[in-house]
Amino acid sequence: METRMSEFKEDVVKALKEIAYPLIAIIISFVVGGILVASFGKDPLVAYKALIKGSMGDFNKFGETLVTVTPLILTGLSIAFGFRCGLFNIGAEGQFIIGSITAVWAGWALAGLPAILHVTLALLIGAFAGGLWGGFVGWLKAKVGSHEVINGIMMNYVAMYLSNYIVMNMMNEPEKAYSVGIADTAKLWRFAEAFSQFKHSRLSVGIIIALAVAIAAYYLLNKTVQGYEIRAVGFNPHAAEYGGINVKKNVVLAMIYSGLFAGLAGSIMALGIQYRVNNLFGFTGYGLDGIAVSLVGGNHPLGVILSALLFGILQKGGPLMQIQGIPKEVVGIIQGIIILFVAANFVKVTFESFKVKRDLRRSAVKGGVE
Repeated sequence: METRMSEFKEDVVKALKEIAYPLIAIIISFVVGGILVASFGKDPLVAYKALIKGSMGDFNKFGETLVTVTPLILTGLSIAFGFRCGLFNIGAEGQFIIGSITAVWAGWALAGLPAILHVTLALLIGAFAGGLWGGFVGWLKAKVGSHEVINGIMMNYVAMYLSNYIVMNMMNEPEKAYSVGIADTAKLWRFAEAFSQFKHSRLSVGIIIALAVAIAAYYLLNKTVQGYEIRAVGFNPHAAEYGGINVKKNVVLAMIYSGLFAGLAGSIMALGIQYRVNNLFGFTGYGLDGIAVSLVGGNHPLGVILSALLFGILQKGGPLMQIQGIPKEVVGIIQGIIILFVAANFVKVTFESFKVKRDLRRSAVKGGVE
């Protein structure tokens, strides 16, 4: 028991170290954002107070923030899992769309099943469809060496237009730009059904599923042989292959897992929020936002949770900032600054440079004394 507690503490400390630099970068970004707000002649404290109040001012607002956070956690995990294997899963958007449309199909076509079985099957079918969509990109990478970014982008467009075709020709609501609705037995349970505090919120059990999946992803990556092999391929595929690891197999598996996460995100949005699929005139944005969420979260499952919460707060709190006279573009600028600082490793490079200079000064002083 003591050994397990010790290992758990070590894991927590390690995780905190991995996300420490992004967290510091976020704090600096908010300071820079505050200076920007002040330059417009507005009070930064009023702006950030509006940001928090608009996103977490009461249970309903916090619930709606978590509605946005839920898919961001899963699409962020999708990107992060790919990065851990040295892959850039830019196809998460398409996997999200495929997960949505297949979940809606299952929620509509399998009507008549008991509720617990129906909603579970619909979630799994959407997730597995996303996994197959991502796995195909991984298979192309492993089989013929084609780049996953190019294939992922193309598969995004295929997913969007395929979804539109299905919505308008196979599952369409007559003369409407959206699909048929799912059966009640396929709808995810909402908090409003049991807690009056969330009566104006669409928050569903999907947030719990997303958090559980994030923990499972962390365990898979850090506590299993499969996760070790995936990370080894990401560190150095040549060394991993020399050590007896099947690189091609792990590339395909990593993309399947990535697709599963993104497909599950689409399933939860379809079964817990929209109850149908709309005719898409552009991408949903969740898969692309997942890139920023993963980057700011340090490609770490636990960091992704915090990063998704941050982006959810920024998105939902922005409108109230605008009411206070703060331009809505300021939120986007703050997001951009955060991503810039994290992507450039600004905090880490600055800190390590300071350490090197400090050590050199100490060495020089020590040498002079001697």
